[in-house]
Amino acid sequence: MRKINWLRLGLLSFTAVMSMGMNKSCYQPVVTTNVYHTADQMLLANELNESGEPFAEALGYNLDLLDPFVPGSPDNTAYVLGIENYEYSRYQLGTVISRSGIGLHMMWAPLVKQAAANEPAGFDGSLTGTPNGYNEDDEIRKIIMNFGTLSNQPPPGHPWPQFAEFRAGDPHLPQAVDANTFAWLDFSTLRWDRSKMDKTLEPAALGQSLMKQYLWAQDMLSAFHDGQDVGIDATGSNSPDLPNSPFFDPNNDIYYGGDSVDGFVGMTLTAEAINKVAFLKGALAYDGTTLGGIDLATYNPQNGIKFFPHGIAVSETPVATGLPPQASALSVSDASSRLFDQVSLLWGTSSFTNMMDPSDSSDPAHLAYHEVFDGSPFPA
Repeated sequence: MRKINWLRLGLLSFTAVMSMGMNKSCYQPVVTTNVYHTADQMLLANELNESGEPFAEALGYNLDLLDPFVPGSPDNTAYVLGIENYEYSRYQLGTVISRSGIGLHMMWAPLVKQAAANEPAGFDGSLTGTPNGYNEDDEIRKIIMNFGTLSNQPPPGHPWPQFAEFRAGDPHLPQAVDANTFAWLDFSTLRWDRSKMDKTLEPAALGQSLMKQYLWAQDMLSAFHDGQDVGIDATGSNSPDLPNSPFFDPNNDIYYGGDSVDGFVGMTLTAEAINKVAFLKGALAYDGTTLGGIDLATYNPQNGIKFFPHGIAVSETPVATGLPPQASALSVSDASSRLFDQVSLLWGTSSFTNMMDPSDSSDPAHLAYHEVFDGSPFPA
C-alpha cells in the first residue's frame, strides 16, 4: 500500500477519534476580539492555502470532481480541503490586496512614482481625463490597463491595490454592499473604515501578505490562455510575446495567466510584491537612528546590524479630491527586532526568488514565469 494512503487513513482516523472523544462544548470557539490582525490572518490564509487544494491532491483526490455547489462531494475531507480551504484563503487574498483599503495605495508605490516622474510633459490627465497636478493616478491607470491587455481581462472597478499593509483594522463594513456589482464591477462597497485602522507597518504583516501574494501569483501565472479562456501550457517555444522580444504580441492569441482573471490578478499581485520589496529596501530599513535604504552590495553586519523594526507608524495626508491619501511621515514606534517579523519577510522574498529564477526551466510553470520576468511586464 502506498504511503499516501496511510497518511489519509491516519488523518481520517484522528478526526474520527477526536470527534467521538470530545463534547461539542469543549471546542466551541469564543470571539475575544473583532479586530483583524493582518499578520495573523495572512499566516492563517497561507496555511489554509497549503492545506487546501495541494493537500487534497496529495491525498489522492481529483480536483476536477469537486463541485462548490455540492457540499460533501465526493466526501467531506475532499470538500473541506479542496473547496472550503481554497475559498477561505482566496477571500483573504482579495480582501487585503484590493478591496478593504488596509494599506498604502499602489498609486504612491516607489516604482509607480518613479515611472510617473519620468513621463513626458502633458502626461497628467492623459489617461484620467482631467489634469490635477499629479502623474501618479495616470501612471497607475496605465499599468492596470496594460495588465488588462496582457491578460485579456477588463480591470475591476474601484479597487484599492496596495503595496504595504497596515497592522490591523475593523473588518465590519461601514456601508451597505452593492450585491449587483461587488464581485468585480465595483469593489468600493467592500471598503473598510480606514479611520478605525492601526496604520502601523509591521514586518510580519508585510511578509505574510507577501507570501500570500507569491502563493497565488505563482499559481495564476504558471500557464497561458487563449482568447476563449482555454488554458495553454508553456513549452518554451510558445509565448504571449513577439518573436525574440519581451513585448506583447496582440495577434498570436496567447495571453498571460491560466485564464484571464488569473493573468490579471497574478500580474497585480506581482507588481504589488515588487513595489513592497522596493519600499522595504528604500524606506524601512533601520540603522538604530533613522529609517532609510541599505546598500546591499556593501552591507556588513559586522559594522552594525540593520533590520526592519517591529513597528513603523504611518501618517497619511489627503492630496486631492478623488485620490487616495499619501503617506506623509514614517516614524519608528517599536524599534525591537522580532523573529516572526524577519522570518515572515524571508519566507515571502525567498519564495518569489524561486519564481523569478531565469535558470530554472524544470517545468511548464517556470517556462511560463520566464515570459513574465523577461523585461516586460516585469524586469528580467
